Amino acid sequence: MKIKHSMMLLVAAALTACCCPNEQTCNPYADLPFEMPEVVRPAIPDRTVSVADFGGVGDGLTLCTEAFAEAIDHLASQGGGTVHVPDGIWLTGPIVMKDNIELNLSNHAMILFSSDRSLYELTEIIFEGLNTWRLQSPISARGVKNVAITGGGVIDGGGDAWRMVKKGKVLESAWKKLVASGGIVDGTNWYPTESYYRGQMGATDQNVNENMRSKEDFEPIRDFLRPVMVAIHNCENVLLEGVTFQNSPCWTIHPAICTNLTIDGITVRCPSYAQNGDGVDIESCKNVLFINSSIDAGDDAICIKSGKNEDGRKRGIPCENVIVQNCIVFHGHGGFVVGSEMSGGVKNVCVRDLTFSGTDVGLRFKSTRGRGGVVENIFIENITMNNILTDGLLFDLFYGGKSASEALADGDEGEVTDMPFKPVDETTPAFRNIDIKNVRCHGARRAMLFNGLPEMNVEHVRVADAQFYTTTGAQINESTNVELKNVTIVPAEGPALAINNAKQVKTENFICPETMTTALTVTGSRNEHIWICSPQISAENSSLSPKAADKVKIN
Repeated sequence: MKIKHSMMLLVAAALTACCCPNEQTCNPYADLPFEMPEVVRPAIPDRTVSVADFGGVGDGLTLCTEAFAEAIDHLASQGGGTVHVPDGIWLTGPIVMKDNIELNLSNHAMILFSSDRSLYELTEIIFEGLNTWRLQSPISARGVKNVAITGGGVIDGGGDAWRMVKKGKVLESAWKKLVASGGIVDGTNWYPTESYYRGQMGATDQNVNENMRSKEDFEPIRDFLRPVMVAIHNCENVLLEGVTFQNSPCWTIHPAICTNLTIDGITVRCPSYAQNGDGVDIESCKNVLFINSSIDAGDDAICIKSGKNEDGRKRGIPCENVIVQNCIVFHGHGGFVVGSEMSGGVKNVCVRDLTFSGTDVGLRFKSTRGRGGVVENIFIENITMNNILTDGLLFDLFYGGKSASEALADGDEGEVTDMPFKPVDETTPAFRNIDIKNVRCHGARRAMLFNGLPEMNVEHVRVADAQFYTTTGAQINESTNVELKNVTIVPAEGPALAINNAKQVKTENFICPETMTTALTVTGSRNEHIWICSPQISAENSSLSPKAADKVKIN
């Protein structure tokens, strides 16, 4: 029997009233540093059918595409309701959601999407921030109101049949099995089909070929156009709750241009070797609540986006009013990420109570020249990180399409020379007004990297009450108005803090090991107004370039 959402909310309120440890945990809207309305959940009519009522069989063998479609159509004709998925394995092709429809899985139900690519039509879509063509998503909703995917159970995208694999990301035994299965091997990459390989070789912008325009252009490389597993675009009042989403062909969950999006208590699982295996990519959405969830991804885990380059700027829809709270991330190129597709802007984002274990980067902000867009008013609090492969905190305005660990392997650790300026125009990205506090990072390679543009510095960033136990310290390049307050950095090798071409950098109670031979370095010719207040840093253990010597004050 279906329980109405209103009744579920009353039960949840009763439970939290007696056992909530603090107001923010109970009420994510408490103490927000910006104004934001409460997110509206979908209103689903109290009417339920089972997919089995329409001929579906949960044996993992019978294709249930028509059963899902008929169940949804039946409810839609009556104004909406819930399609219940009972225990079993329900093999199917694409599921298309409609107005006022909820897909509800029992705890022991699995929706398994077929690997038969002929079931997925080419469709126009936003992907990688661009307007392009892609294969139809296993679950999609476009331009609908009140849509929900809830319950327990698992939704499996069958992604292993779709993705390319890089040899360095899998065990030797797994690589040999892939090669023996067929496909195409080119160097250290395996491709499942010739169609995929042709698409990869012709890609002009990572996973999009900008030289192609029509459906006919894309048809010969359709296998390369792996679908996002759950694509919810231009929708209003969306709920994802309780379900496990796993093994996607590409990105796992992609809400774009949605208003009132709630993601609560979901699990996302993708193998660490999954190419473009993002967890959740929230693009150009307004009023978002993302809470109580866990992500294990092959690419960025929790990612905020708003379109890419000219397409994103023309769209001009920022991602705004976003709360991310009480989530845990395991593998992933970044734990919490903004960019690199942020050409429509990102603003008013509050991130609280996140744990990262084993990600490439912890907090990752990325863009590059050509994007445009402004990222501002980002507030991050209470982050715990362990076993971070590269940077605990990263601002990279020279993002080149690689993960941070791949860039590190290629020797690209962030430029520290006097880079030339370029003219500022609509294609220049900007990151500013970012507040980060209460961070614990253990085991990262580097504490922080700020790598701004000389013509558009990373600006107004405050890091407070933070501890980093790392291999190397913090590097601040091409940044303005950076404050480090009550920050401890304990690197295995120095310096604890390196500054290059920065303006108005201020530290207050900056703590580092007293035994460091070189605790501070300052290089570059464009430094201005640097104030270092630290009991462990003095003129004796600082290395200042001749052009920086009179720009630094050490207390």
